[in-house]
Amino acid sequence: MIDTGYALAGALAGFVVGLTGVGGGALMTPILLIFFGVSPNTAIATDLWFAAITKLVGATVHYSNGNVDWQVAKRLWLGSIPMALLIVFTVSLGAQFAKANWLMKTVGVVVLITAVGLLVAPKLVAFARDRRIDQPERFIALQPTLTVLSGSVLGLCVALTSVGAGALGSVMLLYLYPLRMTPHRLVATDIVHAIPLVVVAGLGYLFAGMVDGKMLSSLLAGSLPTVLLGSILAGKISGRWIQVFLALVLGAAGVKVLM
Repeated sequence: MIDTGYALAGALAGFVVGLTGVGGGALMTPILLIFFGVSPNTAIATDLWFAAITKLVGATVHYSNGNVDWQVAKRLWLGSIPMALLIVFTVSLGAQFAKANWLMKTVGVVVLITAVGLLVAPKLVAFARDRRIDQPERFIALQPTLTVLSGSVLGLCVALTSVGAGALGSVMLLYLYPLRMTPHRLVATDIVHAIPLVVVAGLGYLFAGMVDGKMLSSLLAGSLPTVLLGSILAGKISGRWIQVFLALVLGAAGVKVLM
């Protein structure tokens, strides 16, 4: 039985993910916490699998358009996958890690950081572009190491809160690759990187029995059609105005979660 409320929430998040690469965790987890009153551990566990399946469907469109930067994705995976595995191992030991009292606040803080990152992304890109042009050799030499470190941060955030793979990841990529990451390549690479990351991060929660299968089915019923629509439109329109609106919504959601 499909729950209409969850399906509508999934449809909204799916469209935003397809269009911008952002929203699988940053948008869905606060929605589940604030509007549906889902417990933090269940919201995070279910959202990880929601994001994995939704982004997998959206990635097919971006992949077919040849927009994925595989070198950058592999560098991110070198940092994010091992970190996520570490968290998975910790969760699988007894699932007490995911029941900590500070989990709700951690989600709120990461969502707020995500919102700020989305708002200041253009200024970060301008700063990084100047450095890239003024000191090209030094900037390029540091890119691989900084990308792996960024992946580690994303792996930690995603495994703990389910937030960050898309929103924080896109901001990091814009800063690290200001000339290389065109808008369409950014969305495609961000989505493709997130898929194995959220699957790995979600395994510990799945084995611990925290994933709500019925909720997940309803969320996917809404998201799968709209993520395809968003992915198709991503090659035709700019998602910047949606990112700004999303940042404002996430800022309010982060404050609400913290309160």
